[in-house]
Amino acid sequence: MLSSFSLDRLGDGQSAYVVRVEAEPAMGRRLLDMGLIPGTRVTCRGRSPAGDPAAYLIRGAVVALRTRDAASVGLAPGPVTV
Repeated sequence: MLSSFSLDRLGDGQSAYVVRVEAEPAMGRRLLDMGLIPGTRVTCRGRSPAGDPAAYLIRGAVVALRTRDAASVGLAPGPVTV
């Protein structure tokens, strides 16, 4: 099995695949609505000068997420079979 880590640990320019979303219900729904569903490829596009938030490329859109929200998204380095 591939090792997993959270979205907030993704470095600038790195990509990985969503495995799970484990946020409180309202935020979890928002993240899923943004396209962060299992199997989706996510790329970190950069971080603000202070380091929070970070910008992520998700299904063709660039979205800024706070570290605490990004920490609730589990990733794997390779494609995930859903």
